[in-house]
Amino acid sequence: MPQTLYKKLWESHLLRTESDGTGLIYVDRHLLHEVSTPQSFITLEKAGHTVRRPDSTLAVSDHAVPTHDRHLPIADLQARDQVARLEQNTATFGIPYIELQDFRQGIVHVIGPELGFTLPGTTLACSDSHTSTHGAFGALAFGVGASECAVILATQCLRQHQSKCMRVKLEGRMHPLVAPKDLALALIAAIRTDGASGYAIEYTGSTVDSMTMEGRMTLCNMSIEAGARVGMVAPDETTFAYLQGRPMAPQGEMWDQAVAYWRTLKSDPDAVFDREVQIDATRLAPHVTWGTSPQDAAPIDSTIPDPESFADPAQRKRVSQALAYMGLTPGSRLDEITIDKVFIGSCTNGRIEDLRAAASITQGKSVARGVTALVVPGSTQVKHQAEAEGLDRIFLNAGYQWREAGCSLCVAINDDRLEHGERCASTSNRNFEGRQGAGSRTHLLSPAMAAAAAITGHLVDVRTLAD
Repeated sequence: MPQTLYKKLWESHLLRTESDGTGLIYVDRHLLHEVSTPQSFITLEKAGHTVRRPDSTLAVSDHAVPTHDRHLPIADLQARDQVARLEQNTATFGIPYIELQDFRQGIVHVIGPELGFTLPGTTLACSDSHTSTHGAFGALAFGVGASECAVILATQCLRQHQSKCMRVKLEGRMHPLVAPKDLALALIAAIRTDGASGYAIEYTGSTVDSMTMEGRMTLCNMSIEAGARVGMVAPDETTFAYLQGRPMAPQGEMWDQAVAYWRTLKSDPDAVFDREVQIDATRLAPHVTWGTSPQDAAPIDSTIPDPESFADPAQRKRVSQALAYMGLTPGSRLDEITIDKVFIGSCTNGRIEDLRAAASITQGKSVARGVTALVVPGSTQVKHQAEAEGLDRIFLNAGYQWREAGCSLCVAINDDRLEHGERCASTSNRNFEGRQGAGSRTHLLSPAMAAAAAITGHLVDVRTLAD
């Protein structure tokens, strides 16, 4: 029967089907970071297990690490302990570990692709929900919990429920200042955060075909915000060009063999999807969130909704509570919301293309008075490349802070966080209550939109600023 890309990858890694209907899946690649793995290693030690495939595993510290003063000991004792534990555990079990001072260090979902550890046709797991990022390469990539992480370390296998398949078709050429982040927010607003629950999303269409790998990674990264554990794009010439020459990618004759196989990784023309969603990208405006969920997103030229406009009583209550938390009034314009901080970074938008987009808006301008703005590259390699291109000088001259690589203000379990009541224009992926610090108020948007907010001191349509 005709098959979707997801089903092809599922079946090629299926070892057996269990009596309860779950599948025992072989996991090709496994990524670890410092925050979610301590319990996984404790489980291994108590059971007396070794790591089955250390060579298929890669570890790095990214979530809790500071993004400044890297030459000093980590000040936060809990963060210092988490990093030290990962270093110790990986040494004990023989797992490759990228140290904090290593030029390969960075956010786990940024370094996997840039090292060539992420490859088409593989299954890839990590104890982080944004593992869907790696699906941009045509991989079946998904997040797992600490106990599942321990199972993979010990067996290189995992029991999983097979997902249904959703195709999101994106057609047309976007405005140059409308970004993949805007597409992701528009999709989540349209189908809601549970719209893709139980599905694996495959992104297709002319818009996706013309996207860079950075753009595709942004789309797949936020699949989890739409409810899907898996988001993917079929590999093509753009994928192969990105991967060729990467340190951990196949080389020589093996590269040719790999590409020949990777070309077969696409949904059959008459494959049936369980759900289809289509978006006209030519009509898309820059989006920004106004509430406390990624689904609370709207075009920047619109107004904040009235809770009474929602028919569902539960939705009315949720929106009312969200607006109270965010300190916003129904009917007020999104482009009049003033901000205190700007954060450009994260596994969603911390790649070189994202920094270039923000720098193009920033060049020759200054951060507005009263606004604190920081740029945190997604990896040390991205940082070095940005510095080689002079992007760091553009940001520094404008009044930004230029930081070391890490998750930083996305998750606020390090020393970058908002104070109570502070409002941030953020290129990260979640705007939950307290996500960037207790009482923090977060507006999600693209790197270009964040740069525009930094310059003006309020949310603004970057297209008008560029004009």
